[in-house]
Amino acid sequence: MGYFSGKVVWITGASSGIGEALAKAFADQGSRLVLYARRVAELQRVKTSLNLTDENCLILPMDLTDLSGASQMVTEVVLKFGRIDILVNNGGISQRALTIDTAIETDREIMEVNFFGAIILTKLVLPVMVKQESGNIVVISSVAGKFGFYFRSAYSASKHALHGFYESLRMEVYKYNIKVLLVCPGKIRTNISVNALKGDGAKFNKMDQGQLDGMPADECAEKILSGIRRGKYELLIGGKEVMAVRIKQFFPNFFADFIRKQKME
Repeated sequence: MGYFSGKVVWITGASSGIGEALAKAFADQGSRLVLYARRVAELQRVKTSLNLTDENCLILPMDLTDLSGASQMVTEVVLKFGRIDILVNNGGISQRALTIDTAIETDREIMEVNFFGAIILTKLVLPVMVKQESGNIVVISSVAGKFGFYFRSAYSASKHALHGFYESLRMEVYKYNIKVLLVCPGKIRTNISVNALKGDGAKFNKMDQGQLDGMPADECAEKILSGIRRGKYELLIGGKEVMAVRIKQFFPNFFADFIRKQKME
């Protein structure tokens, strides 16, 4: 029996990218899965591709911009599985627009999905974990949660906000044996740039070269599972781009000049 065998794992944004890769990684370890995203057909595709059954998988379709029914979903998960061991707040949306060209409505949508979508669900799941005196909360942030970059002002702000919230939460729930892991992926091979929002809220619909050349999502997922197993507080995952976080930490002035000269994409 492995570390994740039998664990109830709730993954948001499970229909593609890192979320889908995590679903596969947990399923391979014998976890019971709650798959959560907007697109029911895609969630069903993931369930079928992983040979999951109704006994060990629950599909919950919902948009992170409208969590009015999320409380009932938490009840549904507990009634089915009896507990929630791991919550992975993975669902999110990126941005590809200059600050001056981004409508405030687009800023709000990005913050609603990336920040409020995560914390609302966390607050609903938290009493379950407190009662069972155990749990893992995993938050998929970004290297953009460590520093800003061109075309990412609202996205970066939403990820920075996650760090402030979950680092505070980590201290508060330590006594309940609840662990909080912040994951900061760099360039991972997903459709995050394709689905990113332009300034007017329309889809960007282009694949960044950085994403195309990035780490495979399944490799990223395996590193996340390893981080959970080892009780890590934070993970930086990616290629050489994650070194920028360390450069900023120790050489902030040099970093500011260095990052400003990088290619905008």
